[in-house]
This record gives sequence, C-alpha cells and structure tokens, in this order.
Amino acid sequence: MQAVKTGEHKRVDIRRNDTVKVISGRDKGKQGRVLRVFPDDAKVLVEHVMMAKKHVRPNPQRNVKGGIAEQESRIAISNVQILCPTCGPVRIGHELRGDRKVRVCRKCGTTLDK
Repeated sequence: MQAVKTGEHKRVDIRRNDTVKVISGRDKGKQGRVLRVFPDDAKVLVEHVMMAKKHVRPNPQRNVKGGIAEQESRIAISNVQILCPTCGPVRIGHELRGDRKVRVCRKCGTTLDK
C-alpha cells in the first residue's frame, strides 16, 4: 500500500465571509455566509446550513447550560456555489486586474473580491 500524503494544501475558490447557496443535499436552496474553510478536506462551514444536534453537558464555570444544542456541520465544497450580487449562484473565473489576481463572475464579469 502507498502512504497517503497529509497536509497537502488544495486550491479553493471559496473564502471566509463569502455568501454561498447550497445546490444539492438536504439543505438545497439555503443561503448562508461561510464561517470557515477546510481546504484539505474540501469542505466548508456555512452559517445556518447542515444543522446538527449536539448533547451539551452543563458547565457553570463557562456559564453553559446543559441540554441539546444545534450547531453547523461541514458541507462539501462541491455542494455550494458562490453568489454574485447581480446574477445569483455562479461559477468563478480568475482575471488579472492591475497587479492583483481577482475572482470574477463567469456570467457578468463582476469582481467577487471586496
């Protein structure tokens, strides 16, 4: 058997604080803000998407009440599409604008970077 490389960084076009739309899965159609990106696993954490229940123990020191809490779980990058402010969900292209490489909308050409 061959050893699997770990820590290999993969290129991801979705970044933190991007607004994305879920295009497949149980939360299809939902929109949310990207909270965190996991490029090595090709997954993202999206606000209010893929909610899972977690049993929480009470912890008076941290002022945490016990019970069942809901939190987001990771979703595959292939199941989300970035939202263009003018077009909606789109694919991402790259262009050189000035001296910077920026992400652009493949439909209308609008810059997706802030």
